[in-house]
Amino acid sequence: MKKYKDTLLYTIIRPIITMLFKIIYKPIIINEHFIPKNKKIILAGNHTNNLDCLLLMSSTKRHIHFLAKKELFQGLKKIIFNNLGLIPVNRKIKDNSVIPLSKEYLKNDLLIGIFPEGTTEKNTNKLLPFKKGAVTLSYETNTEIIPFKIIGKYTPFKKNIKIIFGNTFLASKDLKKSNDLLYDIINNMKE
Repeated sequence: MKKYKDTLLYTIIRPIITMLFKIIYKPIIINEHFIPKNKKIILAGNHTNNLDCLLLMSSTKRHIHFLAKKELFQGLKKIIFNNLGLIPVNRKIKDNSVIPLSKEYLKNDLLIGIFPEGTTEKNTNKLLPFKKGAVTLSYETNTEIIPFKIIGKYTPFKKNIKIIFGNTFLASKDLKKSNDLLYDIINNMKE
């Protein structure tokens, strides 16, 4: 079985990204202490921009294994993204490989990052309907979800971007109800 450890590349770039984010975007990070230091957890929240992953990386010292669109794993980018410990997702089909692979990561007490909307491509600032991957993983692996909400814009040298982490919750057998609850929690999160 594969060992799921922090990759050297992630370990090297996370502090660099954190420093650059603090200098360029000056993010406000609220309740980052909600993220446990060493147990399995799922981070799930809204997706506003391609920089969201970097904001999350700069919010915790833990290695986040993001679910990422399969298109990122092409050409030379494949080498980089494979070495960051990302989990590829084919969004064009129901990708049955994602849940089992994600379960393996969680069995090893790792941290999974999911954007349940599945895309940043929106016409409004409203949340898109959530896919059920986060709540499915939570229920099937007995793993708590820490919801988060990203508010604002990535405007260089201004404090316009904020990420808020909420209290944990565990999905129930009723995945639709759990997914609706996750959606409502994230949608209603305020400072």
